Amino acid sequence: MADDKTVPEDFAINEGLEELIEADEIESLRAERDEFRDRFMRALADAENARKRGERDRREAEQYGSTRLARDLLPVYDNLNRALNAATEEQKAAAAALFEGVQLTLRELTNVMTRHGVKPITPQIGDMFDPQNHEAMFEAPVPGTKAGQIIQVMTEGFMLHDRLLRPAQVGVSSNTGA
Repeated sequence: MADDKTVPEDFAINEGLEELIEADEIESLRAERDEFRDRFMRALADAENARKRGERDRREAEQYGSTRLARDLLPVYDNLNRALNAATEEQKAAAAALFEGVQLTLRELTNVMTRHGVKPITPQIGDMFDPQNHEAMFEAPVPGTKAGQIIQVMTEGFMLHDRLLRPAQVGVSSNTGA
């Protein structure tokens, strides 16, 4: 009979152990599930970030991929401008067809650059110096000007869409009073 008493007690102990083991297994499975959920969410966020980064890189490549070519064309633009500005009126009259060809070439180059997002920065004498768009080549005191005013423009600057391609090169007044 003593054996009869122990069986129900053993059964109750086993049943309690099974419940504890099941509770541990359930807790372990929940922890594993939470870990997998966290890893999945991180992987999903990484994939989304990679997609956005790829899209941004593609847009930038489309917009700014021609930066080197545009920079290489700027001296051509400068030289055509210098050629037109260096000639006297008599020289222009004597070689009218040549100067018309140079003007047309400069106009076509300007149109092509504009079509591809290259826009000139054309400061005027008297404008205030802007370090974001201008490069000061020299400072000089000029009567009738304020400090920081542009007194000479050497070369135009250029933007490629919203990025500075080349700053305008300018001379700046160093006067402290007008």
